[in-house]
Amino acid sequence: MSTVVGNRPALTWAVHLAVLFLVALWTLPTLGILVSSLRDKDQLAVSGWWTALTASERNIVARAAPPDEAEEEDGRWVLKGNVFEGSGGKAAAFGVSSREPSAFAVDETAELRDGATVTVAANGDYVVAYPQKPEGNRGQRIFVSSVEPPRFTTENYENVLFSEGLGKSFINTMTVTIPATVIPILIAAYAAYALAWMEFPGRALLLATIVGLLVVPLQMSLIPLLRLYNEVGIGKSFIGIWLAHTGFGLPLAIYLLRNYMAGLPREIIESAKVDGASDFEIFRKIILPLSFPALASFAIFQFLWTWNDLLVATVFLGNNEEQLVLTGRLRELLGSRGGNWEILTASAFVAIIVPILVFFAMQRYLVRGLLAGSVKGG
Repeated sequence: MSTVVGNRPALTWAVHLAVLFLVALWTLPTLGILVSSLRDKDQLAVSGWWTALTASERNIVARAAPPDEAEEEDGRWVLKGNVFEGSGGKAAAFGVSSREPSAFAVDETAELRDGATVTVAANGDYVVAYPQKPEGNRGQRIFVSSVEPPRFTTENYENVLFSEGLGKSFINTMTVTIPATVIPILIAAYAAYALAWMEFPGRALLLATIVGLLVVPLQMSLIPLLRLYNEVGIGKSFIGIWLAHTGFGLPLAIYLLRNYMAGLPREIIESAKVDGASDFEIFRKIILPLSFPALASFAIFQFLWTWNDLLVATVFLGNNEEQLVLTGRLRELLGSRGGNWEILTASAFVAIIVPILVFFAMQRYLVRGLLAGSVKGG
């Protein structure tokens, strides 16, 4: 059906496609991190996560056993072994020189300068044969192009959780995040009710100040606030970072909750006052239950912001091993283990799994709270 704004089915399809695109844009990287964190580190280093379910090609360099370990068989001195050393794989080609690493097909015989020969089977078994008893303790290099089946492992998570100190950082992050989410909500709920339903001088000016604080960069206050904390003795402590996150989150919390509470039906508040209810009773028994969507909306925002924070945690907690948060731990892993993608992906997924669970558990309240707060107010 056509309307003033155009064809309604076309607009509906456009909205659906846009939503699907945004969902895919958010989901695919998360799926990639999860798959990569479960892959074998050797395969992860040479192929992308989207190839995780297919066989992967890999070039390896193996070294045969030392020549002095050769055993005599039918007049020749023979060394035997496997180029994969028990890790599994299927050889596609091999070579004895770095210039031609795939010069020979499997089961072919490659001849060396001293009359020795090298043969590699598809399963990786090799045979190096010498015409006479060899000497030396340095084995022949064998270059192999292999096709390996997909391999998945939980070893990456075991290394992260039990060897990299991430477990302690996880607890530290929870210690920071939960109080830094609950405290601003408690304070902001009282302030929002006062600004929405209580008459007092300077209310409009106070509300305008809170709105103005929304655009003030928190970086401006980091150093002065840290100096103040050091003077009163709470610098580099959990109490200090709780108060810092509370101060940085209060303007948004008060703004969201005040707009939501101001849009609640006035008749309910007036009826409660006629029945003799005090402001505290109205707030506790009427306003708080009705404002749960707005409270949940801010809780999601504050939790995600605090959980993913690195700047404030670095300033107010530092890099002390006993107080290092998850984002700080990941930064250290990235600095010292830039090539260990299996460690980084496992660490990253451990860090984001809690925010993902929180978001999906409370996302229905997020939209309700934000929409109500954006169109109502007085």
